[in-house]
Amino acid sequence: MGNRLRDTNSAEWAALLECASPHADLTRLRELLQRVSCPALLTLAEEHGVIALLAGNLPRFEQSLVPQATAQKIRDAHRGQALSALKMTAELFRLIELSRAAHLDVMVVKGPTLAVRAYGDSSARTYGDLDFLIRHKDILRATEVMATAGYQSDVSLQAITAGKIPGQYLFVRTASPLLVELHTERTMRYFPRGLPLEEFFTRRQNVLVDGHAIPVLSNEDELLLICIHGAKHLWERLNLIADVAALIARQPNLDWDSTFKASRNIGADRMLHTGLLLAHSLLRAPLPQNIQSRIQADASASRLGAQIAAWLPSAGHAPPGLLSRALFRVRMRGNALSGLLYLLKLTFSPTQEDWSTAHGEKPAGHLANLSRPVRLAKKYAARKEKS
Repeated sequence: MGNRLRDTNSAEWAALLECASPHADLTRLRELLQRVSCPALLTLAEEHGVIALLAGNLPRFEQSLVPQATAQKIRDAHRGQALSALKMTAELFRLIELSRAAHLDVMVVKGPTLAVRAYGDSSARTYGDLDFLIRHKDILRATEVMATAGYQSDVSLQAITAGKIPGQYLFVRTASPLLVELHTERTMRYFPRGLPLEEFFTRRQNVLVDGHAIPVLSNEDELLLICIHGAKHLWERLNLIADVAALIARQPNLDWDSTFKASRNIGADRMLHTGLLLAHSLLRAPLPQNIQSRIQADASASRLGAQIAAWLPSAGHAPPGLLSRALFRVRMRGNALSGLLYLLKLTFSPTQEDWSTAHGEKPAGHLANLSRPVRLAKKYAARKEKS
């Protein structure tokens, strides 16, 4: 398939959308599977992080629809994902117990807990790390807990005590490679008005994962977070939309008033609208009629959805240029003024990449702020050339 812009009308793309829908049309899927290139479908599913959703649909059809060799590759890829999920889920349990012993307040976001809430199976999502949400005032203590657990911090204690804020606090376990990211109210830069952490903690719930009670965001807050996360990544992969659709479908008692109130309070209405529109229009996520009417009335969200749908099949291989990305950020935030302020915040708020070098760390401050736009321009220009 290469790195070219892929055909949104291809049988492979249509089949993958059916597999990712919480309400797949099996008659249509059967007809599509008769026309697809199965190796191309497998490649597309892997690039979009939905191999488990493809594998879950294959047993519904006779073996003759998918060549045995390709079906075995799909099963093998899914098995590898399931084994990775088992390893990370076991590590999640260990880290939760260590946090409780240290009286460290944490919540798990995305990862296996979202997989359970959205799909009923901790291995149904592709994830390469574990994500925790903590209060910023606890980051030093959390770093000590992670060190006790055998992890090395990618952010030095010197940088932490100096008040430098990375995009996330990354920890690496080298003995048996595994990544953990700690997020705080100060690292969640893509939240338009800042992360209302204490409100999230007040509304938190527990989710049972293999009999273990794991502290998580409320369903409503998790939905909002994954819509903001999807907007951060320009909705470049189908798994981002599939998670939204699956969570809505499996949690029919969502408090929509609370969801929209929370999104309004942090200035993320457009991000929420766009995520819901994509999930509904592409994957037939079930939405109450009044919610459908509400998001369809957002003409800007509809235009963004059409733009996203055009580049989505390419799975990030045909990325928009720097100017298109900037305009996307502005439009995703809302009106022109708030959008411009949001873009400026993202452009001039330095992360670890801006104040770190191969030989150490540069002082934070205005120079790091000003060097960030230059670094971003070079980064996305190089990415565009590779595509």
